[in-house]
Amino acid sequence: MSSHDLVIDQARRAIEESNAKLVNYRAALDAGADPVVITSWIAQAQAAKTAAERNLREARRTQTQALSHEEIAALVEDLGDMASALGEAEPAEKADLYRQLDLRLTYQPSTNTVKAELKINPAYRGVMERVRGGTQPLRTRP
Repeated sequence: MSSHDLVIDQARRAIEESNAKLVNYRAALDAGADPVVITSWIAQAQAAKTAAERNLREARRTQTQALSHEEIAALVEDLGDMASALGEAEPAEKADLYRQLDLRLTYQPSTNTVKAELKINPAYRGVMERVRGGTQPLRTRP
């Protein structure tokens, strides 16, 4: 798990813990506990939740930043003739690669297009041992 994923996971857990505390504090109030004490606990839990939500938003914002033109060009160059290799690869090999890249395809009916999103882990660069094949270009169906 990357440090970025760890930040997201910690923020989610902190939000869940704060929500659980808030539910318990509300139940304590309903049961007749001292409102002054419970109110201070609620304020602390709400502050922790707000901070965790801010951390989660920030982590998600940095996670989805677009690559620059130069970064995309460098990635394409590093991948080499991947289209040819994928064109000849066995379906199981392609499926495994797509899972590793966390490939997500979303059909856009209004434009009759498919949006492809993936996460390229820098550890994969240059280590495409199992996807090999011929020199046929990758073609889309009409």
